[in-house]
Amino acid sequence: MTNSARATGARIDISHLTKTYGSQRAVDDVSVSVEPGEFMTLLGPSGSGKTTTLNLIAGFSTPDEGSIHVNGRDVGHLPPHKRNLGVVFQNYALFPHLSVSDNVAFPLKQRRVSSSERKKQVAQALETVHLHGMADRRPSQLSGGQQQRVALARSIVFKPSVLLMDEPLGALDRKLRDSMQLEVRRIHREVGSTVVFVTHDQEEALALSDRIAVFRDGRIEQIGTGRELYESPASIFIATFLGESTLISGKVRSDGRGSFVEGAAKVRVNGSLPDGSAGVVMVRPERLRLEAAGAVSATADQNAVEVTVLNEMYLGSSRRLGVRLPDGTTGLVREPASTASAVRAGDRAVLRWPVNDGVLLVADPAAEAVSASPAF
Repeated sequence: MTNSARATGARIDISHLTKTYGSQRAVDDVSVSVEPGEFMTLLGPSGSGKTTTLNLIAGFSTPDEGSIHVNGRDVGHLPPHKRNLGVVFQNYALFPHLSVSDNVAFPLKQRRVSSSERKKQVAQALETVHLHGMADRRPSQLSGGQQQRVALARSIVFKPSVLLMDEPLGALDRKLRDSMQLEVRRIHREVGSTVVFVTHDQEEALALSDRIAVFRDGRIEQIGTGRELYESPASIFIATFLGESTLISGKVRSDGRGSFVEGAAKVRVNGSLPDGSAGVVMVRPERLRLEAAGAVSATADQNAVEVTVLNEMYLGSSRRLGVRLPDGTTGLVREPASTASAVRAGDRAVLRWPVNDGVLLVADPAAEAVSASPAF
């Protein structure tokens, strides 16, 4: 975050927010604070509560319990137009009969800004999103990416202290989506608004966010930077939802050398759980390496497990291999193309990784069931 972002963005404080639809708690006692100028992403699968939380902040829905404060002001029961928040939707919501400039000017007209000032602010907003030469076009004359830029310009033209974005890039193709991610980050830096961004795309969340709040069943499972969530997940759900992972299950034991998980294989790990409890060692696929079958010899700082290579996929800069672990579950290995091993699909091999690269987690049968799907 830049200093300008800190100066113009508002702080958001959400406390014990709850929203119920019938017997279902769509948002269940959610509390989170967003710093001024921060880019906070609400990430989670469909139905996890992230979009409902955004709608509660925007004022499109009213909470059953809890509070929402923006810069110390309680906005929880104010209508949307009195919260002065910018909102960008997935479907753009542009007026097809209006020009680009008139679409962008709409929030200013609602606020009774003078014609001369509107013209100036619209020009600045279009310049920010790199659309300064398209003011007279209609939305139908624009590409999907250009329409999304118009929606962004309309949301920032009145300089809101908070910008809410609900899956704004979801309708774009992959290449355009990647390009627009860079634009969203650039606009965030230039405008300085506090951003709350909803997505189900893990890579998008990692690419854009200062911090990420991962939702599960209406609650926040974990909040942290992308690096913290990826390298130190608090649960199997986080480990399997945010990025790929290989999981090795067993009973947690300890000896004079430290902790290990013992099941169909025995692997050492840093960290500790109660002796005899069900544990899982999580390792990211790029931390694993494969060797041709031979003696399975672990060392004090290296684990070694015999596996069967199920399949392989060439990805240009890397190679992705599915392996069958000793307990019959599958795992993933990602090798750089420049240092790829000689093993092939059908081979027996030895899977190795540093003890420090494994994360010890409490077993979660529900999350493990999701992660136990085939490698491809």
